Amino acid sequence: MRTPEPAVTAAPLSPSTAAGSAGGFHPTPHEFGVGARFTLAVMADDFAEVILDALRQADASGLDVATGVVSTYVSGAEQDVMRYLSQALSAAGRSGAHVSASVHLSRGCPGGVTCAIPAGGAALHSEVPVLESTGVHCVADWALYPLADAGTDGGSADHMRDIYAAIDHARSTGITVTPDHYVTRLEGDLGLVLETIAAGWVLAGRSVQHVTTHATLSINSPSAA
Repeated sequence: MRTPEPAVTAAPLSPSTAAGSAGGFHPTPHEFGVGARFTLAVMADDFAEVILDALRQADASGLDVATGVVSTYVSGAEQDVMRYLSQALSAAGRSGAHVSASVHLSRGCPGGVTCAIPAGGAALHSEVPVLESTGVHCVADWALYPLADAGTDGGSADHMRDIYAAIDHARSTGITVTPDHYVTRLEGDLGLVLETIAAGWVLAGRSVQHVTTHATLSINSPSAA
């Protein structure tokens, strides 16, 4: 366990990634810009202690973690990133307070992270993270963004193809999946909901270089039906 220092640098990674679509392209997750940003909001008088304790309880092994005034940045292999998120969010949820979490996942480097992507772009094959059941029930509004200006390996870019495929996969997991305005609503155990979100992100990332996904998760909501 680690306290949320301004920056935590982990030991070298053992990435669970295979070769990308371009020959000789073997980046680590850090080099490919794999990571997350998340913000916890806790509706309780002791919100600061709940948030800080949740960050302390999450296992940061294999990760770079930096907590700022707005959000916490996490970088590393997809499995490690999602493990950290699941542990932090479930720890906050077990406080009994109403918790809202904004989670943003990104892979493929554009933006503040500079990567040496081969000419024409490249996708990265990664395994879908597998998370343990948490015993914490949550509801999430989820959106996926395959940011492809052109297809890889001569294919055509089709962002809706990848989004619909991710939604179809979500329906196969056993959680409740409901379409809503601008988002897809996911409901079930927090671990499985996060695993489903990560699956859409990773599977789209096998054919699209830059993929982001965003989810707003609610735990212990007083407005739950």
